[in-house]
Amino acid sequence: MNSIDRRSLLAFTGLMLGGLCTGALAQSAYPTQNIKIVVPFTPGTGMDTIARVVAPRLAERLGQSVVVQNQPGASGNIGADAVAKSTPDGYTILMGANTMLMASQMYKSVSFDPVKDFSSVSMAAYGSLMLVAHPKTGIKTVAELVSQVRAKPGSVSFGSPGVGTPHHMAMELFKLETNTFMLHVPYRGSAGYTQDLLGGELNVGFLPVHIAQGFVKNGRLNALAVGSPKRHPVAPDVPTFEEMGVKRIDVDLWYAFFVPSKTPSAVVSRLNTEMAAILRQADVKEILGKAGLDAVASTPPELAAIVAKDYPRWGAVIRTKQISAD
Repeated sequence: MNSIDRRSLLAFTGLMLGGLCTGALAQSAYPTQNIKIVVPFTPGTGMDTIARVVAPRLAERLGQSVVVQNQPGASGNIGADAVAKSTPDGYTILMGANTMLMASQMYKSVSFDPVKDFSSVSMAAYGSLMLVAHPKTGIKTVAELVSQVRAKPGSVSFGSPGVGTPHHMAMELFKLETNTFMLHVPYRGSAGYTQDLLGGELNVGFLPVHIAQGFVKNGRLNALAVGSPKRHPVAPDVPTFEEMGVKRIDVDLWYAFFVPSKTPSAVVSRLNTEMAAILRQADVKEILGKAGLDAVASTPPELAAIVAKDYPRWGAVIRTKQISAD
């Protein structure tokens, strides 16, 4: 090789290495601007609570401002769609939940795919549901509920904060697994639903475990089962559905952080590391615990596996029961 060829090769190699170093520096410098966490529901919800607990701590760890932006509408689809279509650079984060896997399949015109259009960052928290019955029904166990419903299909009513809410979907899954029929009474929010459940206008329903347990303790509701794979520490005496002989009723609410797909893996890894550290903090666990949320982190692959499993599971319930939000 002559001297000119050598100089050309060295110059080309230098350019290539320079480009690689520049790319590496760009990724290692993240973040260099403000970060936004989009909450696709209104303030005061579980998602909003988690985002506002995590945001200031994430800002401190990353050295950049982290703002929470509420973008509600269409059961969370509007905010999720906005994040899916944002620049995949780690500066727009979705505070998501398993509700987006349900809502995206209940509306006819949804322009994003909750599995393909997001990269998983980390799980954030779990929220458990408890199936309860009003005492006037005389129902004290899952077996008694199933027996009464099968004896008189449609005679038992259940409520929910609205069509497609986790409370509604949990009961639809229960109905499928037990081959039963109950009358659904949807409400516009949790307040009226909970009030009528306590008043006996509704026979049964799902409530967050930390809310339900208070009513169970004072005798206003009967606890039938928790929708978790194992008993919940808030209600250790309440059995799981599997213990009661009804399998595949894992209806825990989960909340997690996502970014648009094609976000650089180094950025996803950095966010995962920082969020996992935040979610391990004792004060964070305490704050979320008081809101009925169990703080827990995960690796990106672990969260992606949960999404991949839950999306078709809830899709099957939605199609079988012909549930539509349109």
